[in-house]
This record gives sequence, structure tokens and C-alpha cells, in this order.
Amino acid sequence: MVKGIEHVGIFGKDTKALADWYCENLGFEIVYDNGKGTYFVAAPDKSMIEICVGDTELRSTTTTESGIRHIALTTDNIEEMTEKMIAAGVEVVTPMKISPNGVGTFFFRDPEGNILHFIQRPSPLV
Repeated sequence: MVKGIEHVGIFGKDTKALADWYCENLGFEIVYDNGKGTYFVAAPDKSMIEICVGDTELRSTTTTESGIRHIALTTDNIEEMTEKMIAAGVEVVTPMKISPNGVGTFFFRDPEGNILHFIQRPSPLV
């Protein structure tokens, strides 16, 4: 029986810089470093992203192409986190908005071009 998702993997060019960016800008913590360019970074809720060395350039994608297109990160203050990311110079994919039912979203790219998505919900889906 599957109990959940432990981590999502991202392959990149400068894995140390990317791991550090997730820590400095999003509050993750490096919890594993194999000394060869692979890092696991953990969010405060212990969900993780594995960052590994890639051997090709990331092809730019849109948010609606088939396949995995973003990693959604929960936040309890989407306005503050959006402002922080804009101040950090991220590429905005979709500006922050709050829907009529109170769900806030903001899509942006990390330094390697991966699409991240802030989400703030008035109440969890599950």
C-alpha cells in the first residue's frame, strides 16, 4: 500500500546552488548530501525535493503541456511569499491571484527554470 509521496526529483546543472536557493528562499533544509552533487532538501513539513545532476539543458515548458509541470508549495501567507520571490528576481509564470473561494495561487520558476506554484487554501482539500 502506498502511504504517500516522499520526494520529487529535479535534475539540474548547478545542484549545490539550486539546493542553497531552496533553503535561502523557501525555508527548506539540506538533509542529505552524497558528496557527488545529489541533495535532498526538506520543507518544514518534512516533504522533500531530491536535486540531482542533469546531463542536458532544461527545455522551457508552459504550465499546460502534458507531463509534470509544477511543484505546488503550501504557504500560510501567499502575499508575503510572492513579494519575497519577486524581490529575489524569479521569473513570474502567472501573477498571484486569489479566487472568489479564497484560494491563492502564484506560479514562478526556480533558478534552473522549474515551475513552482504557491498555493494557499482557506481549508485543506483532505
